[in-house]
Amino acid sequence: MHLVVSKQVLLKELNFIQGVVERKNTIPILSNLMLEAEDGRLSIKGTDLDVSISTVCDAEVRTRGANCVQAKKLFEIVRALPDAEIELKTGEQDQVSIVCERSRFRMPGLARENFPEIPQFKGEFVVLPADLLRSFIARTIFAITSEESRYALNGAKFELDQGNLRMVATDGHRLSFVEKKAALINGHKDLKVDVIIPRKTLSELAKLCADTDESVEFGRDENHLFFKVGRRLLVSRLLSGQFPNYEMVLPKENRNQVLVESGRVSGAIKRVALMADERSHAIRFDIGSGQISITSQAADVGEAGETLSVDYAGDAIVAGFNAQYLNDFFSVIQDGQVVFEFKDGNSQAQLRPQGEGEYDFRYIIMPMRL
Repeated sequence: MHLVVSKQVLLKELNFIQGVVERKNTIPILSNLMLEAEDGRLSIKGTDLDVSISTVCDAEVRTRGANCVQAKKLFEIVRALPDAEIELKTGEQDQVSIVCERSRFRMPGLARENFPEIPQFKGEFVVLPADLLRSFIARTIFAITSEESRYALNGAKFELDQGNLRMVATDGHRLSFVEKKAALINGHKDLKVDVIIPRKTLSELAKLCADTDESVEFGRDENHLFFKVGRRLLVSRLLSGQFPNYEMVLPKENRNQVLVESGRVSGAIKRVALMADERSHAIRFDIGSGQISITSQAADVGEAGETLSVDYAGDAIVAGFNAQYLNDFFSVIQDGQVVFEFKDGNSQAQLRPQGEGEYDFRYIIMPMRL
């Protein structure tokens, strides 16, 4: 393998692929990238066996070939090099030399035969808007559980039915639901998909979507999901297990509604939460005629309170919530108005942003015992 490639072009792809590479893995090859030079381009692949990324950049290929090299060290070297052409060359015993202007490096490499095979998709891709996927991920990823033992909840449920797209995530204490009708770009309304996408895959897919104005091509086979944008391909194993029946959780009798301005209520929650218990993050909502009072107290810290004027004439409600769960929602919905919907202080509350006509976004949060 012998090629010349632009530093900025190579650095962009190496930076993109770093998130998928395992740094603490008992299988040494998984901390490596596979580099393959062929026909005017450099192909780069990384995997942790669950999530894989393949990408391509233009290069002047002098000798075709392939080699594996340590991902983190290669990235650090390329990032530190001057903004110029980089020459990559494979030598004896799979060693890789890197030359850029007056800088020279030599790294040990591994033969390409050691690198795991990345699955290929043989079917027809479905096309989804990149900004839609990015928005869906932002509205659900924070609600995925951090408990690895709850395997089926370590990802978001992804449903495609009659051209409508839906994504749901929960950790058992809160649930985030978002749906868009007629989400597909190229038809395929007969396609049905019902899978669980792992958190790491969603995180990498969000990066993929953030770096493009193009659409995303989506496909699946029996065991894997495929997301393609231009020359980049993200491949993920499916999460197995039974996702909870989320439709049973969606409230149907929350008739008490409070309309508030997002910035006002989120600011009040953040300030009051400063005095909440550090383990429970519990804050109290007292909702009455014309106002919401938000308070917190902790024996070793003190107490805080803030009152907001609202247009409300329903039943008086007292409810406790985890402030961090509310902050997660308002980190996504930073502007506009939000509807709080309650049945009473002991049932799940639902938050919905106003004016998101294209999305049906609902956030359900269980109350805390005060």
